[in-house]
Amino acid sequence: MKNVQIIDGAVNATFSVFQATEDEFAAIFPDGRDIELVEDLFERLGEEAAIAVLTPLWNRPILKRDALGIHGTLFYDNEYRRAHIPLSKREVDWDDGAINEAQRRLFAKKRDPGSSPG
Repeated sequence: MKNVQIIDGAVNATFSVFQATEDEFAAIFPDGRDIELVEDLFERLGEEAAIAVLTPLWNRPILKRDALGIHGTLFYDNEYRRAHIPLSKREVDWDDGAINEAQRRLFAKKRDPGSSPG
């Protein structure tokens, strides 16, 4: 199972974590992504398929303290963040100006050779 943190516009700001099977995770985060906007997911999969992938997640919450890592972040109601999310939708590709020096060094080691931030 992979852990997916939901970042939404809710006032309660719980940013809950849910578990996804490997297949569900691959459908939500294809091609090595670990960031997705729900609007893009629905556009890519279609409404019926996206609902079929997401519905089981809501029955698998996990406490943050029990989660052994966050494998992906799914944004709801965050269209305004689109301009700030790397085009690759991979955490390691954040623009250098958006992260600190320690993150720049870490992310540089984790990027695919030849890829660049942004």
